Amino acid sequence: MLKEACDGVIVGSAIVRRLCEAESKPKDEVIQEVGITEQTFQAKLGVPDTDLIDYLTGLLMRFVRSDMVFKVRSLTGRPLTEVADMLIEAEARIGEAKRSVHHHVGDFLLFWSGVYPESLARMQKADRKDHLLNYWVVGKQAYSKASELSAEEHSESEAELLSKLSHEFELCAYGLGEVRREWERRDQQGDSPQIIVM
Repeated sequence: MLKEACDGVIVGSAIVRRLCEAESKPKDEVIQEVGITEQTFQAKLGVPDTDLIDYLTGLLMRFVRSDMVFKVRSLTGRPLTEVADMLIEAEARIGEAKRSVHHHVGDFLLFWSGVYPESLARMQKADRKDHLLNYWVVGKQAYSKASELSAEEHSESEAELLSKLSHEFELCAYGLGEVRREWERRDQQGDSPQIIVM
C-alpha cells in the first residue's frame, strides 16, 4: 500500500523511513508516538498552539506519499512539479478548486523549505520555471490567498489557521527543520523507537 510512497521522491530520509515503517503496521502494534513535533514546537520553540502543531504533524504525515506532494494536476492530468505551474493552475480555477491549489502551494513550500531546504537549490535551478521565485514569499502569499478564499466558503477556524501559517511561515519552516534534526539525531544515537507522528 505505501510501497509507492516509500519509493517516492523523498526516499532515504529517516523521516520517510520511520513513517513508512509505522504506517505499515496495524494500529494496535504501533508504539505510541513520541511527540517529536509537539516537543519541538512547544518545548524548544515555545509555541503552545496545538492547532498549529497538529496541522504541521498532519502535513508531515500527508507528504510521506509522493502523490500527495505532487497532488496538483493540470487539466490533462499531469502532476505539476513546479510552483510556477501550480500558481498558473490556481489562477485558472475558481472557488474551492482555486483555494485548494493555493493551500497546497503553501503546504508544498513549507514542507520543502522546512524539512528539505537543501532541495530548494535544485528546485530553483536556472533552467526551471521557479528560478526567480522567492519560495518563502510565495508560500506566505499562497496561505494568505487560501485563507481569504476559505473565509468566503469555509469555516472561520480554517481561515484563521491558514492566516496563521502565512504569518508564521518562517517559524513553522524552522520548526520542521528542527523536527528533522531531532529524528536524525535519534537515528545516529540509535535511541529512536519506531514511531508514528501524530
